[in-house]
Amino acid sequence: MTTRITGLTLAAFIFVSDQIVKYWVLTTLDLRNRGQVEVIGIFNFTYVENHGVSLGMLTADSAMERWLLVAMTGAISIGVLVWLWREKNRQDVLALGMILGGALGNIVDRARFGYVVDYADLHFGDIRPFLVFNVADAAITIGVVILLMRALLVREKPKVPEKENADA
Repeated sequence: MTTRITGLTLAAFIFVSDQIVKYWVLTTLDLRNRGQVEVIGIFNFTYVENHGVSLGMLTADSAMERWLLVAMTGAISIGVLVWLWREKNRQDVLALGMILGGALGNIVDRARFGYVVDYADLHFGDIRPFLVFNVADAAITIGVVILLMRALLVREKPKVPEKENADA
C-alpha cells in the first residue's frame, strides 16, 4: 500500500470512528439530555457544544460566522490533504492523516449542528488537564504533536549524491 493511501485510509478511519462515537453519545447515551455520565472516577462523558475552534476561540455566534468557520476549516483541510499527497515521509503522512480525519469529523458536526459535539472529559478531582474533547480533537492534537516533535527533534540524514562512475 502506498504511503498516500495509508494516510488517506487513516483519515477515513478517524473520520468514521469520530462520527460513530458521536452518534452513539447522542443517541444511545442520550448525552444531550443527560448532560453527564460518569464512566470511571477520572473520566466522564460530558455533553458540550463547541461553537468555536481550539480552546473556544473564534466562536461562531451567527449562521454567517458558522459557515465562515466551515469554509476556513475546509480550506485548511484542503491544505492538509495537498501536503499529505506530496509528503514522502511515512510518519508525517500518518500525522497528516490524523489531522485530516479529525478536521473532517469536526467540519461535518459544524455543518450539521452548527457546533462541534464534545464529550470526553478527563479529570483528576477538580484538575482538568484538557477541555472536554472528542475523537477528532484527539486525532488532530496527536497529529500536530507528531509533526512538531519530528520537526524539532528529528534530523533527516542528508542525502549524499552518488559518485559518477569513473569507468565511463
